[in-house]
This record gives sequence, C-alpha cells and structure tokens, in this order.
Amino acid sequence: MTDLLQDYLPLLIFFGVAAVIGAALLIAPFLVAPNNPDPEKVSTYECGFPAFESARMRFDVRFYLVAILFIIFDLEVAFLFPWAVAFEEAGLFGFWAMMLFLAILTIGFIYEWRKGALEWD
Repeated sequence: MTDLLQDYLPLLIFFGVAAVIGAALLIAPFLVAPNNPDPEKVSTYECGFPAFESARMRFDVRFYLVAILFIIFDLEVAFLFPWAVAFEEAGLFGFWAMMLFLAILTIGFIYEWRKGALEWD
C-alpha cells in the first residue's frame, strides 16, 4: 500500500501546487488592482466609438460572412500543423490526401473571391 501512495504522491503535490497557483491568480487582482470607477471608465464602449443604438440591432450579413470565412481558413491551418509534424509518417498517401484537402479549399476560396465575398463595399 505504501508503494501505491508513493507512486501517487507527485500527482497529489502537482494538484496541490496547481490549486494554490490557481487560487492565487484568482485572488491577486482583487488585492492588487486599483478600484476607482468613474463615469467615463464604466460607460459603454463599442469598437472605438460610443454605442448609439440598442444591443438588439441587426448586423450586416458581411460581419457574419467574414467570421465564417475566418473559421474556414483557421481550420485549414489547424489541419496543416499536425500534418506537417507527422509528414514523414504520413507517407505518400498522407501527402496526396492533404493536397486534395488543400485543392478543395482552394476551389472554395476562388469561388468566394469571384462571388465578391471578400469585397467590403
């Protein structure tokens, strides 16, 4: 039984240190940060100019389109990193699978470009 406890002692120490550091990081801002709000500091601020409409107003569809395009190309990069790390193990099949993936994304990018989705008028 003592061998089992000795095996798990570093894990318990790790959890204890993580809990102490986490608690310290949660409590420290309340002790260190100044708290002197004024009307200017607590006023509504939106994208560099004061908010002038309701929070329920409709946004232009281009905002959503840009967000979706960002997610698509961000996912492309997210798939490229593990592929690049395991490039040698993937072999020829992995290479051509990634080339097919990139070709499909390139076709989608060209389609978006021709439709004017990347234009901001």
